[in-house]
Amino acid sequence: MTAPSSLPALPLSDHAEAVLWLGRDPALAELVARVGPLPVLPPTSDPFGTLVRSVAGQQLSVRAAASIYARLVDRLGEVAPGPLLTAAPDDLRALGLSWAKVRTVRSLAEAAQGGRVDFAHLEALPDEAVIERLTPLPGIGRWTVEMFLMFGLARPDVFSFGDLVLRQELERLHPGATSREAQNEVVRAWSPHRTLAARYLWAEKARRKLAAQAGTVNGDLSLQGPL
Repeated sequence: MTAPSSLPALPLSDHAEAVLWLGRDPALAELVARVGPLPVLPPTSDPFGTLVRSVAGQQLSVRAAASIYARLVDRLGEVAPGPLLTAAPDDLRALGLSWAKVRTVRSLAEAAQGGRVDFAHLEALPDEAVIERLTPLPGIGRWTVEMFLMFGLARPDVFSFGDLVLRQELERLHPGATSREAQNEVVRAWSPHRTLAARYLWAEKARRKLAAQAGTVNGDLSLQGPL
């Protein structure tokens, strides 16, 4: 779920206005108060490398994902289309990428090098246009692009119903919203700050997990999300 606009929404410079807007939802306001402030997300200066890093780290722990990406940087010198296409697929596999991920990152590199996707100008496109440009590529689904919009391009009004944790936390926050239509109504009311709302749902999940491990409801948290 993204902003229906012909122009991209600008990244937030602070969260003050967004927190006030989200506070119109009493249940979300209580959650925000429990979690506390989250850091502002800046847009990436390297959209291509950010998306490759996202693909490389999918379904892995943060530590494992960071390790694989560090190996890519060490091996390639720069995570860019040219070095990725020059490297043998077997070499990329040996660095820890699955064969499916090797195919995906090479497809991204081919799209960038061949001009099918201009990564340097994705920031100028509205959310749905970015999704339309990237999802035809092998291994790139809507969820992947929504995460890229949120954490790569720092778009402020994205919510992913393809994310299991977000769906679970939304149901927990608003148990009366049992249908997708009702859930859509809840999330639409958070616009134009749905990205921050999603980050707070992820952060609340992490807060509860930390609290359970520590046996307390206290704890510092600055979760940014799944990327």
